Amino acid sequence: MAEQKTDDRRGLQATKPTAIPAPGWKQVLVRAWREASQDNLGLIASGVAFCAVLALVPALGAIVMTYGLVATPETVASNVASLTAMMPEDAARLIGEQLSNVVHTSDGKKGIGLFVALAIALYGVMKGASALIVALNIAYDEEEGRGFFRLNFLAFKIAAGSVTVAIIAMVGIAGLPTLTQNAVSTQGFIAVLVTTISYALIGLVGAALAATIYRYGPDRAHAKWRWLTPGSIFASLSWMVMTFGFGLYVANFGNYDATYGSLGAAMVLLTWLYLSAYVLLLGAEINCELERQTSRDTTTGTEVPLGQRGAYAADTVASME
Repeated sequence: MAEQKTDDRRGLQATKPTAIPAPGWKQVLVRAWREASQDNLGLIASGVAFCAVLALVPALGAIVMTYGLVATPETVASNVASLTAMMPEDAARLIGEQLSNVVHTSDGKKGIGLFVALAIALYGVMKGASALIVALNIAYDEEEGRGFFRLNFLAFKIAAGSVTVAIIAMVGIAGLPTLTQNAVSTQGFIAVLVTTISYALIGLVGAALAATIYRYGPDRAHAKWRWLTPGSIFASLSWMVMTFGFGLYVANFGNYDATYGSLGAAMVLLTWLYLSAYVLLLGAEINCELERQTSRDTTTGTEVPLGQRGAYAADTVASME
């Protein structure tokens, strides 16, 4: 009876994260933090951030060339500026400069030239996606066993999906200022409401994107969406808070230009990408430990016994702590 009560306090029979009681959640968060340290999450996030910097210009090129099929280069540049409005000012300025170069070099590409340029750009983005896949395998304690073609096809899907989401977000966010202006110019609360809605949409899109990456990135049996939701919400909200806080720090306290000179803006961008990668991977660690909190099957399909589920997080139950 005492063992059953202990199991209930841990959430050993939980079929969803909300069924795990508070003591169980405390264990999950403590283990996730310890795992982040043991997995050298800071070092892994640094590698992901570096690869993200290398993928940045190809990503901008893919966005410009794809979106440019239905919009002018000036419109594309303006909408990308709207998308980077949340970023620290120096990082946004650096991306704006790179964007101007991309718009200039990609202008005039048509037909087969456009296709080849877009393929090269997506290949560059794939390298960043591949680094993220490796990092997610570490966070979920999995070993990569997928073949070359399958792994690269997954990286391609992540790259293409990221470009598509960026374009959709650009179009949506760019239209909000116009909506605010045209809706009611005399009622300030409407502007506040529209701004609040825009940030809420960014949070929802970010959580959905994180959950999708958590589900398909690591080499394991897919987890049910409900077991991916807590980490994805954490990653999305933490990213928004981090971006806002880091932007304030850079604007008021961090004099990167004095320390790094002409590299100041690049260091701001790299630091922001590092922090973004860290919170994304920490969300994966939380999801992994959530699955290890219960003995029930957290993967898709019919429930199977422990050890036969095709995922470390689903096949192991964390020891009592």
